[in-house]
Order: sequence, then structure tokens, then C-alpha cells
Amino acid sequence: MSEEVIKQEGTMNSEEWHPKRNPWLISAPLMLAVAMYALDETISNVALTYMAGSFSCSHNEATWVLTFYLIASGIIIPAVDFLCKLFGRKNFFLMSVIIFTISSFLCGVANSLIMMVLARFLQGLGGGAILPLCQSIMMESFPKEQRPQAMALFGLGVVFAPIIGPALGGWITENWSWPYIYYINIPIGFIVLAMAKELLEEPPYAKKQKGVKFDAIGFAFLAVWLVLLQIVLDKGNDADWFGSAWVCWMTGISCVSGILFLISQFTRKNTLVDLSIMKNRNFFFGTLIQVVLMGVMMASSAILPSMLQNMMGYTSFLSGISMVPRGAGCLAATIFSALFITKIGERKMVTMGIIILAIGGLAFGEINLQISLANIAFPNFLFGLGMVMAMVPLVELSCRTLRNDQLTNASGVQNLLKNVGAAIGTSLVTTCISRFAQIHQYMMVGKLSELNSAFTERLQAYTSTFIGSTDLASATYAAKGLLYNQLIQQSTLWAYIDTFRLFAVACIFVIPMISFMKRKNI
Repeated sequence: MSEEVIKQEGTMNSEEWHPKRNPWLISAPLMLAVAMYALDETISNVALTYMAGSFSCSHNEATWVLTFYLIASGIIIPAVDFLCKLFGRKNFFLMSVIIFTISSFLCGVANSLIMMVLARFLQGLGGGAILPLCQSIMMESFPKEQRPQAMALFGLGVVFAPIIGPALGGWITENWSWPYIYYINIPIGFIVLAMAKELLEEPPYAKKQKGVKFDAIGFAFLAVWLVLLQIVLDKGNDADWFGSAWVCWMTGISCVSGILFLISQFTRKNTLVDLSIMKNRNFFFGTLIQVVLMGVMMASSAILPSMLQNMMGYTSFLSGISMVPRGAGCLAATIFSALFITKIGERKMVTMGIIILAIGGLAFGEINLQISLANIAFPNFLFGLGMVMAMVPLVELSCRTLRNDQLTNASGVQNLLKNVGAAIGTSLVTTCISRFAQIHQYMMVGKLSELNSAFTERLQAYTSTFIGSTDLASATYAAKGLLYNQLIQQSTLWAYIDTFRLFAVACIFVIPMISFMKRKNI
């Protein structure tokens, strides 16, 4: 059967097709797969120091373990629709889980940084397709009146798993060893394979098609764009951004490749992705809002544990535990969304969630160095609550006006852009902290003057403390050094505060976009 006939037949039957099995039963292997993939987005974060020691490399070099996973995921996501046509969606899903499971074992047994990076790249290729596949399968398996509840469950896995990743990774690393953060994927992968093979079904439009052509040109432009973009985002701050020649060159080549990719997808036939879907108003604005929120979520998840470890001396496990209240907020929001989303309405629910998220950012802006984990708990709870309340309805609302046969392509495009948003958010937040710390240090250093009575009093007090064990000149020098270190610490704290407040500004900025999204199906 030709691709055109299958496409026409799939379009006619896409709205009438329903799976034979209970969709909630079908969701079981899908949610296990989502949790497995999403967990590995963050579970490695707290173990990088241990990996660097095992591989005899620097911490910066160890970050390639994270970077190459994101690169591979970003490359494979846009090709999901094509690969589903080439292999059949169910077969491709099983292949993805197999690749992810095998590569998890290879990550655990890696004995060098090169082997680890290659294994993580392979893991990203296998895992990158899992999220869009599970999203599209769940949305088409449920009738439209039950999709909000289904997306609440999906959102719980997407948001909750990355949040508990640092806590779980820290506990496993400190009590066992870092390879076990990857070994735990192996039994989960086998369970997913067994359940998926038995429960998943294929609608007519998702079966293997003949005569499918691979868009090699589009894929090449996409790969160059994403690989170079990720390298620039990951290493640009260390190289002083555009003060470095290689950053300028890579940025230019990446931008040109991105533009050529877009042109190729709009002007050629048999393309990698169908970007005409961006003409759908709900999908465009819903995806744009999700990109911003994903950037906020991943950026905040990255800087909070590092702040607690570097400025307050928390262990990797305790810094991971700090994210647990966010998971509790996610769980509360999931239950609330499932019960009340049909009564409140999706657009109001999204607005409420984004406002709560902004309040959480402002609450983080009140932190200081005398806080405990309990003081971190409430803002983190608000972050989890607001994120799920906003993201869950957005997924369903953004795809509401699409046909079922468009969902696989839509999920691929949406998750690609969310990955890019997460990468940009994580990179920008690192730059913000570095630059804001320099600004506050410049503003505060003038206070370390003999003309400042508070500085003089503190200097005399510290000098009196040190003078018992050394001479006056050395005691004075040590006292000044201690005061300067306190200034550095305070300027860095203010940088974190400013960055958290920027999260609130970003959330408030996207609220007006909700009004452009339609309430009802067409």
C-alpha cells in the first residue's frame, strides 16, 4: 500500500479509531518508559564529581556526559514521525526502549570518559523518541473528553521524574556507586518491553509504510544546528561568549544551519518534519509557552542544588533532597488537575499555574545564607505545583485542534523545541549568575573602605580574633581576606536571588499568550 493511500485512509479514520484495550492499561508501559527517560535527564547531575574522579578528568570535561545526552535526544526527536513510518510506530517504540536499556548498561560499565560519552549519546538516541511517542499514543488512545486526565498522568511523569532525579542519584551515589544510577534502568526496560509488546496497538495511520524517503539534507542541517548550538550553550560562558573566536564561528554556522533546516522543511517534499503544523494557533502559542516554562524548570533544577552545595556546604544527597518538596507539589497539582480541570477550564488552570510558578520564583528571591532546607521547601512546593498545573493543560490544549494522525509529528516538533528551550534556559541561568555576581561585587567592593564605619568595626573585631595566634599585620591581612570572601559570598547570593526573580518575570511575560488559544475543538 502506498504512502499516499495510507495517509488518506489514516486521515479518514483517525478520529474514529479507538484501541481495543482500556487506555488506562495501555498507559502503564508508556508511563514507565516516560519516567525512565525523564529520570535520566537529571539523575547524573549530582554524580558528575564522582565520575570526574573515576575517569581522571575535570568537572567541566565531565559535563559532556550531560551535554551529549541532550544533543542526541534533540537530533532524534524531529525524526520520530519519519522513523514511525519507516518501521511502524510500535516497532520503533520497542527499538527505542531496547537501545535505551542496552546503552544504560554500557554507561554503567564505562571505564573512560570517551566510552561514557559515547554510551550517553547512544542512550539519548534511544530515549529521545520515548517522550513524543508516549505523548502521541496516550492522546490518541483516550477519547477527547478524557484527555485532560490522561495528560495529567503524563505530566506527572514528565515533571516529577526529573525533580526526584537529583535526590535519587545522590542517594545511590553515596550509598552504592554512581554506575547504579544507570543499572536501575535495566529491569525497568525489560518490564516496559514485555508490557508494551502485549498491550500497544497500532492505528492504520501509524503502521509501517512503503516507499518512505529519508530527508538526509534536512537531517544534516538539523544535526549541525543542534550539535553546535549545544556546544556553544554548554561551553560559551567559560570562553567569555563572543569574546572567543570559536564561539563566534560555531554560533554563525549553527544559525545558518538552523535557517537552512527551516527553509528545507518548508520548501521541499518528503521532509523530516511537517512544520506547517505551526500554523495552528493553539499549537504555536501552546508550544511557545511550554518552551519558556521548560527553560524555567530545568534552569531552576540546575542552580538550586549547586547553590546549596557550593554556598552552604550541603552534600549531594541533601541538595537532591531539597528538590523533594517540588515533587510533592507536582503530585498535589496532578491530583488537583485530574479532579477539577474540566470544571475550571484549561486556560484558567494554565493561568493559575503560571501565576503560582511566578510566586515561587519571587519566594526564592527572599533566600539568605541562614536558611535551612525547611525554608527551601515552600518555594519548591510552589514551583512543582505551578509547573504541573500549567504544563498538563497546555499539552492537551496545544494539541486540541489537531487530528489524531498529526499528533506524532506534533509531539516530535513540540518536544524538540522544549529541549532547545531547556538547553538555552540552563545556559542562560549559568551566565546570569556569573554576570550578576560580577555586577554586585563591583557595586559592593566600594564598601570595603576605611571611610565605612561598619567595615572598620568588623575589621577590628576580626583582627582581634586572629591576633591571639599571630602578629598584628598578619591578623589584619587575614581579617581583610575574610571580609572580602564574605563580600564574594554575598554578591553570589544576590546573583542567585536576581536569577530566581527573572524566572518570575519570564512566567508573567507568557501569560498574555494564553488568550490567543481557542477553548473548543474545531
